Order: sequence, then C-alpha cells, then structure tokens
Amino acid sequence: DAARGAQDVSNASDKYSRNYFRNATIPMVYKIFPEAEANLAHNISRFAEIDELYKQAVGEHKKKLLEVKGNEVHIPVLKLKKLSPLNTILFEVIKDFGFTPHQLNEVKHLIDGEQGSFVQSLTHRIIKNRNWLIIAPNENEKAVHIIIGEDDREIIFSGGVIKLDVGSTDHIHFSDDMHVAELDYRRITFPLLLRKWKAGDYFYPLGMKKKKKVSRFLIDQKLSKTDKEKLFVLESDRRICWVAGLRIDERFKIVPSTDKVLRIKIS
Repeated sequence: DAARGAQDVSNASDKYSRNYFRNATIPMVYKIFPEAEANLAHNISRFAEIDELYKQAVGEHKKKLLEVKGNEVHIPVLKLKKLSPLNTILFEVIKDFGFTPHQLNEVKHLIDGEQGSFVQSLTHRIIKNRNWLIIAPNENEKAVHIIIGEDDREIIFSGGVIKLDVGSTDHIHFSDDMHVAELDYRRITFPLLLRKWKAGDYFYPLGMKKKKKVSRFLIDQKLSKTDKEKLFVLESDRRICWVAGLRIDERFKIVPSTDKVLRIKIS
C-alpha cells in the first residue's frame, strides 16, 4: 500500500508538471516570443524531412552492401571498411537482427577478426568468414553457415545431423564409411565452419598431392545437380578438411605419429 501510495503521488506529480508546462510555461513562451509556435511547427516538419533523408541514405547503403542468400545476409568486408560513417551504417544494419548498441564494437572487431570468430544476439550471429561477415540465424536448421566449437558433440542442421567424438588412436574404431571422417586432431583449428560448398572451393582429396576444385571433384563423383546443391564442406582455419560424406582432405589424414583423432559422422 505504501508503494502504491508513493506511485500515486509520483503519477500525480508528473501529471501536475505536464499540466503546468502545458497551461503556464508554454503560453508564457508564446506570449514573449510570438513567432515560437510557427518556428516550432516549421522545425518539426523539417526534422521529419531530415529523418526521411536519413532513412533513404541508409537504405541506399544497405542495397549496395548487403547480399541476401536464403536465410543469411552476407556483407563484403572490403566494402564495409570503406564506409563512412561506419558506426552509424553498421548499427543500422545489425539492429534489424537483434543486436544492441553495446555490441557494435564487438561487431566492428570482426572486420579484422580471426576466421570463424562471431558475435551473437538472441536471434542471430555474425560470423567472420574470409572476406565476409555473414549474418545467420542462431537455429542451425535454418543456417547454411554453422559454427562448430571444440566442445560440441552433436549439431543438427539443414543437411542432417553431425556427431563429433575425440579419442586416442587406441580407442578409435576406424571406419570405411564415407559418411564418417577421421582426422588428425592436432591439425584441426577450432571453431570449425560447416557450410555449403561454393564455386572456387578447392581441397586436396585424400591420396592426392595436388589440390583440386570441389566442382571438378563433384563432376568426377557423378553427383546429380540435386545432390550437389545439398552438399556441405567442413572448414578448419579456411582450409577444407572434409567434403562431407565424400572425401577428407589429405592434409588432415591420420598418420603414424597421430595420437588423437577427431571422428565426425554425418547422417
């Protein structure tokens, strides 16, 4: 009751203040400065136009900067670096995905950040991937760029389920299943990035000393167009370590000196 009484007093005080300004102060200003009302109306109209110009300018920057790819938004880092004023434009972009003003500096650090680093809001994460910032949904089922941390053991994504296990070579049962990848743990750099393959990707197929474009490899595998569209690759520090479900990379294979193995299964 005491709290309610204090609140009522506060509300009454606020109401009194508003009424005082409305009925006493403002008429007094108009009496002393007759042109104030006209100037105020003019300024309100001008501010509305300035706001409209601001929105138009931000919209033009977004058109030039953002590349929408399915449920993701891709931002080229090189274009981002040339923006001025960077803080204003960048925040106008990221606020639409649940990011707050307090996270702006964290997002700016991603521009020159390490591969796979990211900042997360309640609904999205912004991932540094080579020369791009990728805004992707937090739900892996909706994303085509998925971060895999060192402690992750199961990831559900649009292409199925990935399970990870770490063990010594003494306790790993090696498999001939193409849906299982066994990699030298010492050569892995976390976080891993699971993503759809794209033109220009290359890797060193197991057993080969020369690199090969993923597109050429898929032709050799006689994959259908539909199967190609569903294909994911797994990256470690910008290097493809596995064309998921098909072939691991020679650089990450198990060797005699390997003592720890990362086992990944996709289904």
